[in-house]
Amino acid sequence: MLSHRVVAPSSLCPVVSSDCCCQRSNGLLFPHNLNYGFWQGTRKLRPCRLKARFWESIRSGFVKNDTTQIVEPPSTNVEEEEPLPDEFVLVEKTHPDGEIEQVIFSSGGDIDVYDLQALCDKVGWPRRPLSKLAAALKNSYIVATLHSVRKFPEQEGNEQKKLIGMARATSDHAFNATIWDVLVDPSYQGQGLGKALVEKLIRALLQRDIGNITLFADSQVVDFYRNLGFEPDPEGIKGMFWHPKY
Repeated sequence: MLSHRVVAPSSLCPVVSSDCCCQRSNGLLFPHNLNYGFWQGTRKLRPCRLKARFWESIRSGFVKNDTTQIVEPPSTNVEEEEPLPDEFVLVEKTHPDGEIEQVIFSSGGDIDVYDLQALCDKVGWPRRPLSKLAAALKNSYIVATLHSVRKFPEQEGNEQKKLIGMARATSDHAFNATIWDVLVDPSYQGQGLGKALVEKLIRALLQRDIGNITLFADSQVVDFYRNLGFEPDPEGIKGMFWHPKY
């Protein structure tokens, strides 16, 4: 198991040299030491000292650290608004023929199930029923995507848009979230896009006050996620799995 302790991050590096092609279920990871400072609001906040070990933090929803935590007074609103989905240009480059390519990140879940299946084929994942893929996307808390958009400046309305990356998260909408299906088109790997995709997804979860974030990873990509702040087996906690024994 890998663990992440959220302490509050404010800036993210969108592109680095290391990358990850996919994330498959093997070991359960948790994030720690993220410095994403997102506890800002208009209501008055009351600081207090809260100390908890990691397991207590999982059960209570408190963050594991020894710093002053912020406790918000009960909300008088029946339902608080969710942050709006993000969409922005992550990378832009001009090819030798003058064609402009933009890599656009979005957390709005704009994804076609056939495009996702084609992307899974490219990274070598086994095919899953389209109906189940569609259900998984629909029931996800956040679906983050990377699209390549290519166009020539003099050709208006002639854009070519292609899905090149995706990651999604399920959540109880209060304390916990699990990241699934992190994948990047092999022709775009090694450019830091996988790192940026996971960082932006974590940031979107933190904006929604989700502090306990886990994921599953094959042994060969554990170091990739460790560099993003995830920690295996925090304090000896193990992921437990049940599956049919045929």
